[in-house]
Amino acid sequence: MASLFLLCLGFLVLLGGHGVWTDSGMEEEELFGLLQVMGSLLEDPTWAEQHSSPCAETPWPGIECEVSEGSSVFHVTKIHISPEIVDPPCKSTAKLSEWVGSLRFLKTLSLIKCFSVSPFRLTDGVVEAISGVEVLALESNPSLGGGIPAAISALKNLRILCLSQNNLTGVIPPEIGKLSNLEQLDLSHNALEGRIPERIGGWRNLGILDLSWNVLESSIPPRIGELESLEKIDLSSNNLQGEIPASLGELKRLTLLDLSRNSLSGRIPETLQNLNQLQYLILEQNPLNTTVPSFLGSLPLLRVASFSGCQLSGEIPASTLSGLTNLTALSLDDNCLSGELPPEIWRLENLNTLNLSRNHLTGEVSPPPEFMVRLGERLDVRENRGLCTGEESVSKLLQIPSCSSKPVFTTNATREGGDDRSRRIDDDDDNLKPKFYTGGTSKDPPAKFYPPLLLLRYLCSVNVFLLLLT
Repeated sequence: MASLFLLCLGFLVLLGGHGVWTDSGMEEEELFGLLQVMGSLLEDPTWAEQHSSPCAETPWPGIECEVSEGSSVFHVTKIHISPEIVDPPCKSTAKLSEWVGSLRFLKTLSLIKCFSVSPFRLTDGVVEAISGVEVLALESNPSLGGGIPAAISALKNLRILCLSQNNLTGVIPPEIGKLSNLEQLDLSHNALEGRIPERIGGWRNLGILDLSWNVLESSIPPRIGELESLEKIDLSSNNLQGEIPASLGELKRLTLLDLSRNSLSGRIPETLQNLNQLQYLILEQNPLNTTVPSFLGSLPLLRVASFSGCQLSGEIPASTLSGLTNLTALSLDDNCLSGELPPEIWRLENLNTLNLSRNHLTGEVSPPPEFMVRLGERLDVRENRGLCTGEESVSKLLQIPSCSSKPVFTTNATREGGDDRSRRIDDDDDNLKPKFYTGGTSKDPPAKFYPPLLLLRYLCSVNVFLLLLT
């Protein structure tokens, strides 16, 4: 029945061109094209029959239409397919029909978890067929592979480009720098390689840049400082090298900077003290080989700071801590820090996670009772051979020796059958991993210690979904 309906409609398209299909309120060619597109994607073979008037009498939650100005003709402006609408989202043989080019008013194309079996490529032809879209979100599609075509620059109206959690390979084409209207760019969780394009200075409206979890290399281009609208940058889990560019200090709207798990080295530029809106500074697992930046106290809104595994040395500056009134989480573990803990650290009233383990800190640990109650097990100072405490209860909770007793440094040989309070935090020890992330492989990203609202930022589909609701 559905195929007969499409056959009749196709015959009318051949005869009538752009005439109006009165029952649907749409142009015949556009209606036929929409039904072809949905038929190429969805599992339900009766979709066309059940939604013969998708803009009027038989709507579908993933399709939106608008009426042309000065007429009563409907045009399709959005196609959104995801597990929230239909499960499974698409059939195993899903592909994007070339008839998508007939949807001349399409502004949003969002296909989430749609291409899972049959190979799909973002070819020049596909890009040219949707040249008018403003939002393109193809996320969590295991069979979406190949490269990003240079023809992507033809999408002049594009504001949001989300191609995250696919299997894209190759380099990021330099032509992507021509998309001057971009507001969000998310290419995370792919296998993209090569450099970050130098021609990024044209993204003056870009607010979110996420290139994390790829195999990008070379240095971070200094022109990133020209992207004055940037609020969130995530370049984590790549092979980026060189120094952190001082030009990042020009991004006055920046709230999140995540450069973790790369090979960045050198000093942390003092220009970052100009980032008055910064809330999250994540630099962990980079061989920076420097000291704890003294300017942190100049960041009034900073909530999370993570420098674990950065080869930091020297003391923790007291002046840094006194200005961090909004700090909720601080990670300085797995470094070479020395000296005593400054008492200012116990006065951080909003702090709820503190990891100072695996350093060379010395002296007595005497946190106030209210501090201990607030943090509990989220306070980690283990494997600092010079630390001790004067209270037995604190000694047991923090797994550090009492100052009245002689510290015992266990080895692998003595650890097997005895007290394990001083043991090293091993990679496969789920109970003793650093507080800011757990586990993680190149294919399974760590669970970052971010508040729930920030986790939304790591799912482009959420950003797109919120946009689609407006």
